[in-house]
Amino acid sequence: MLASRVPGGRLAAVRVYRGRPSQRRDPRSYAAHQRQTDRQASRGGGLVTVISRDLRYPPDWPMRAAQEKGIDVALAVDYVMMVARRECDVGILFSSDTDLVPALEAVLELRPGDPPACEVAAWAAPGVRPRSLSVRGAHVRRHLLAEAEYWAVADPTDYTLSR
Repeated sequence: MLASRVPGGRLAAVRVYRGRPSQRRDPRSYAAHQRQTDRQASRGGGLVTVISRDLRYPPDWPMRAAQEKGIDVALAVDYVMMVARRECDVGILFSSDTDLVPALEAVLELRPGDPPACEVAAWAAPGVRPRSLSVRGAHVRRHLLAEAEYWAVADPTDYTLSR
């Protein structure tokens, strides 16, 4: 979808970053996570890699939800390293999490030029001002995907159901 917006653009890889439930503490969620991860990787024709990090469980779990820890850092480091090693011409950071702005700043510093080595993408919902990442003083190409584009790629599967 994004690669087709650029003349001659070709999707080289997709990396998905997410928390992984504990097999011991939450076997049902762990199994659902594994099923979804397997599906994502198989649907991508070898282009999708899922990077998972263990969730952190608070002492009063399940009263309080488990939390993703280190996902943003893993994504940011991976993004900067892939661009710095020139494993891609352009890295598109698909997130609106402002904690990732330093990764964009690093890529802009490591590979200045035109065209830039980094772009950002985010979903644009009707009636809501879209939030996309930006770097003050730098032109970073933005891709705002409409709600219809989201639904075109959404996976409605309930992975908690055993198959």
